[in-house]
Amino acid sequence: MQIDFPYQIARNGRTAQTGTEDHIRDLIEQVLFTAPGERINRPNFGCGLLQLVFAPNSPELAAATQFLVQSSLQQWLGELIIVNAVEVESLDSTLRVSVIYTIRRTQEQQTAQFERKV
Repeated sequence: MQIDFPYQIARNGRTAQTGTEDHIRDLIEQVLFTAPGERINRPNFGCGLLQLVFAPNSPELAAATQFLVQSSLQQWLGELIIVNAVEVESLDSTLRVSVIYTIRRTQEQQTAQFERKV
């Protein structure tokens, strides 16, 4: 069992816990939505996806986001997951990021999807 993200208190009054698969998804979310420089002890951590949300929505933004997400996940979570694919769609005012990955320990393929309005 791992600590759940975002941090919360369970009904029993203790720190909420989660399973391995959900924990890895939580870690992916942390990498995506943490801006470099945001964490004092890890100034390079994160990919700054939220900064791109304010850029003009375009195919170029989607391509840059795909590259940024894949390289950041490989850098920070490469020991836990294999990044199989990152798909980025920019539709109207929405940026949708899908991460297809394999958990190294179990060799199980998972998909996590994140969506933000631009």
